[in-house]
Amino acid sequence: MDEDKYPPENDRRRFVKGVVGSATLTSAGTAATAALDATTSPTGGTGGPTDYVGIKNTDGPAPRGMPVIPLTIDDEGFLKGIWPDVKEKKLKDGSTITITEQEIGGVTYTGRWFQYCGVQNAEGLIPDADQDNYFRSKPGLYDWQSDHDRGQKLHVDDFDDYKTWSNGIGSAGAGKPAQTTWRSQSDGGDVTELPVQVLRSPKVADLPAESENPEFLRAATESNFIAWLDKCTHFCCTPGFNASQDASKFDATDAVYCQCHQSVYDPFAPVELSFNAFPRPDD
Repeated sequence: MDEDKYPPENDRRRFVKGVVGSATLTSAGTAATAALDATTSPTGGTGGPTDYVGIKNTDGPAPRGMPVIPLTIDDEGFLKGIWPDVKEKKLKDGSTITITEQEIGGVTYTGRWFQYCGVQNAEGLIPDADQDNYFRSKPGLYDWQSDHDRGQKLHVDDFDDYKTWSNGIGSAGAGKPAQTTWRSQSDGGDVTELPVQVLRSPKVADLPAESENPEFLRAATESNFIAWLDKCTHFCCTPGFNASQDASKFDATDAVYCQCHQSVYDPFAPVELSFNAFPRPDD
């Protein structure tokens, strides 16, 4: 079996293979650090072993899928990510920490799902951060968003043509994506953004019936919308659904393709996964 996942015609193949090799060592060190954090932190702290639901990694060096963000639509048609309930938790040593935790469709959903790749330092992951949870447009990756102001709230009407939309990369009607940020607005100064992709596709309606966690997906998706944290689990790049002309070289059309090191994710295949979440700073 050919273990080389990168096409011979790709000039970057040798470079990428070298990067992947070093990434393996890096991820081992990262996992060891996370495990150390988990074992040296108070039991039940803000980092450590975490179960989550993510869109499936199907190819390339990424070790696991990117976490799904449950979403809803408000009464005016604007899209919002669901932020878990904020709670106080008493640890075995008698101290108390603030956590986020909520049962959604039989799955325990927490802010820890997003604590990797530096995102654990984001102001938006502070449990009681003053954020409104709307998905806000970040123009640049998709031409159709060029008429949006940065930070503009996404509305269902922005996706009216999702059953026919195409930018010439994937199949027409496979879905219409948007690049957004979540829990990242600020009254002043820089903040660590939470990059998110939102996708509206007819295929989303079929996910519960085909999935191992149907109740969660019924609760986490709405009106054919699905969203995920857009941080590749390999080297923390920002992939895109039908965003790169190179996707076809890696059998990654109608999928989420990371142009940096050729990882591929299937947004229509959410699966249950586990990883060691980094603790939030100062916790």
